[in-house]
Amino acid sequence: MKNVNLYDIGLTESYVKEAGMYDNNLYLARVSLQHKNMYKVIAEDGEIQAEISGKLNYSADASEDYPAVGDWVLLDRKDVSSGNAIIHHILTRKSCLERKAAGIGNERQIIAANIDTIFICMALNNDYNLRRLERYLSIAWDSMATPVIVLTKSDLCPDLETKLREIESVAIGLDVIITTSMTIDGYTEVLNYLHKGKTIAFIGSSGVGKSTLINKLIGVDILTTNEIRNDDKGRHTTTNRQLLMIPSGGMVIDTPGMREIQLAGTDLSSSFADIEELASKCYFRDCQHGTEPRCTVRQAIEDGILSANRLESYKKLQREVTLQIDRKTMNAKQIEKKKITEMMGSLNGRRQILKNNRKNKDRG
Repeated sequence: MKNVNLYDIGLTESYVKEAGMYDNNLYLARVSLQHKNMYKVIAEDGEIQAEISGKLNYSADASEDYPAVGDWVLLDRKDVSSGNAIIHHILTRKSCLERKAAGIGNERQIIAANIDTIFICMALNNDYNLRRLERYLSIAWDSMATPVIVLTKSDLCPDLETKLREIESVAIGLDVIITTSMTIDGYTEVLNYLHKGKTIAFIGSSGVGKSTLINKLIGVDILTTNEIRNDDKGRHTTTNRQLLMIPSGGMVIDTPGMREIQLAGTDLSSSFADIEELASKCYFRDCQHGTEPRCTVRQAIEDGILSANRLESYKKLQREVTLQIDRKTMNAKQIEKKKITEMMGSLNGRRQILKNNRKNKDRG
């Protein structure tokens, strides 16, 4: 990889302007691979190895303060003839795909940065799971990038039309691409999203065919792939996030399959717009969509407009988001006290409204 046009891999004038605020002796580059404390970056003269400066390391308070795949950074050199390049600055991320890191803390894990489109890949075999798809959609919308659903292994699905109707009920208004590795043109629709300067991140469970699809886009088997196991599930192949150039134009980021998708304080209004619109019409402002009277959400379920499973998924994700926010600002006792206060306040509020309604009825 030599003589790279940085604009072809996503550089914009806003990054150039921001870089101009720092030392003029530093060079722009984009992070293509991270492995522990070492990085590969794409600079004008090609891909080189880099590490972060001591100052950047000292000032970092959490994992999101370190470079991530897709980041634009400033280096002290364009080649490694005199040693690894040193990363001195990370430029402002225009989009950021992240999740809560494993464990009980509040630390976030950056999956990919500065992406334009997120391909949420789901295989149409035993990997098919609408509730998991809702989780992926939640973190995708929160990233500021545009999600697209990519269905793989369509040759293994005997009821494709049914699956498409189910997916459209949760991926409202989004593009859905159907692919297969069994035919030579089974992935051509993906090419419509690849353009110079644009970056697509592929996310999904292990073995859904992300690496196979990327290999077809690149034209060579650059990423390792494995066949599905006897239980119809894929094996985990990708172990590191990696930014790759597509010969026809554009960049893709391959990511490891995510066994655990914990939300990192996300806004659910985009991924559950249908439920939030219904909830805005409920009689009680704090309606929990359980046994409350005149609940438009429960009515939609009874009328067959909304799935009860989708509502339960929405409530579960809401609880996760609220818990993450509370953990940042409260200790364990404060969180427990808040839960009790909210429960009692909600109950007392409903009792008062019902009491007032009975008085009004008696007067009438």
